[in-house]
Amino acid sequence: MTRATAVGSMPGEDQRSFDHAVGLVLGELVGQLPHLPEVPGRGAAAAMTGRALALVAELGADLQPAGWRLTGQGASGVDQRRARSLVGQDLDSLEEQAQGLTGSFKIQVTGPWTLAATVERPRGGAVLGDHGARRELAQALAEGLVDHVADVRRRLPGVERLVVQVDEPALPSVLGGQVPTASGLHRHRSVHPPEASDTLAAVLEAVAGAGGEPWVHACAPRTPLDLLRGAGARGLVVDLDQLAAEDHDQLGEALEAGESVVLGVLPSTDPVARPSDKDVTARVERWLEMLGLDPEVVGDQLGISPTCGLAGASAGWARDALRLAAATARNLTP
Repeated sequence: MTRATAVGSMPGEDQRSFDHAVGLVLGELVGQLPHLPEVPGRGAAAAMTGRALALVAELGADLQPAGWRLTGQGASGVDQRRARSLVGQDLDSLEEQAQGLTGSFKIQVTGPWTLAATVERPRGGAVLGDHGARRELAQALAEGLVDHVADVRRRLPGVERLVVQVDEPALPSVLGGQVPTASGLHRHRSVHPPEASDTLAAVLEAVAGAGGEPWVHACAPRTPLDLLRGAGARGLVVDLDQLAAEDHDQLGEALEAGESVVLGVLPSTDPVARPSDKDVTARVERWLEMLGLDPEVVGDQLGISPTCGLAGASAGWARDALRLAAATARNLTP
């Protein structure tokens, strides 16, 4: 069956908002692919970089005016400790509300290249600019994810399939040498695709080894989907509006190979004109027809979601987007 899900983030500014988001996701996506919400409106410790740094093993970090910075082995700053506390609170809330949950569930984490582009070294400058530092950060992320996956599995014992979505919005800029240096006057050197693939593969392999199913969320234009698949991604989460011609071919090959594809087809912010589930269904059907794919054959690998996170949406549209995704998934299921 085709399943509905969401990319991750939801609107809100406090823990009560998070608790509400968990209930909303579990309620609207029942029988689909519910996910652990993220509520970045709670502050930097709850945003994507902070949440990833809450999981890394043995690396300390603190929050500076310019952003997150590594501090070395074990020297955690107050903001990193807060990020870890928030992750723990979030999992407590999930465990409480998801009693008896079975089937599939999804969690999200920032990927190694986006993390390297957004976190600074202890003496300044992005981790991306130091080959050894970016390798160390990726290894720490991989090790931390092993423990995180085990923790989520312990809290959700009835979940048979745990998807781990690795978010890599900065990957095209990393590969294209478009990440600015601290001064803003220059750009970091481009990372060669083999290194990008190997580093990502180390994280995805750690996820798979821990019993998770590794997916990659790539909503930015020019993301090399073949690189993601070659690195071990067993699912791709994409924005249908951002795809180039070759991307459609890669997604078709992925579906034919039994891999998962989640199409972002619903606005991530409040639309001027609210689409109907029939309109969204027709668009997905046209896409499948263009690729020559039978919905009944690939349905189990196909997912429907908003184009990106819903943090910038109103509470009303966040709810409606989940409902429309679920309705579209049901329409596409024979």
